[in-house]
Amino acid sequence: MIRSSRGRILRRLMIGGVALLAPVLAGCEAGNGAPVLEFHPAANGAEGTADSLSISNAFILGGSGNQAVPQGGSASLFLSVYNNGGSPDKLLGIDATGTAKSVQLTGGSIAIAAQNATDLEGPQPKVVLRGLSKALTAGTVVEVLFSFQNAGSVELAVPVEARSTYYSSFSPPAPAPTPTATKRVKVGATSPAGATATPSTGAASTSPSASASAP
Repeated sequence: MIRSSRGRILRRLMIGGVALLAPVLAGCEAGNGAPVLEFHPAANGAEGTADSLSISNAFILGGSGNQAVPQGGSASLFLSVYNNGGSPDKLLGIDATGTAKSVQLTGGSIAIAAQNATDLEGPQPKVVLRGLSKALTAGTVVEVLFSFQNAGSVELAVPVEARSTYYSSFSPPAPAPTPTATKRVKVGATSPAGATATPSTGAASTSPSASASAP
């Protein structure tokens, strides 16, 4: 009975070892191009679908550590969109009413090819919330509406993530460009607009004196 029990244990260990080695051997047989397992951090962002489009890992980048993005400032928005349909689509606009005055998209819109993923995850932001109506702190959520050309729209509760640990490599947005004043110049004008030349009243006379007499 003891020998039989030991035999069963050895057989189980051998079967388990073969099962563990099978993926390794398969990868070796497939060559250097075989897929390998990679570590990816857990996605903390929001997820949602609109028709054949799937949004994943949508999040807003907050400040470093416990710092908030101040009111009136700008914040980066990152996400990824996968198009599972047979025709291309386009992200036309993003709205964050109550949180930002406007949302800026690189190029005005973003194309999403069929059967492809469009990566808007950075590290440089392609979507920016401008003119924040309130400060954004890590741990809060923002209601964001995504509008697509063919798939319609979907609203997600997008979390604000602190710019630290995994997100420390993501970049905050560049400051919004400030408008510059333009100076209008009248074509052909030789003096400032509205200015007219007036004769001087104190100029000396160049005519000879009337009281002078010949010798």
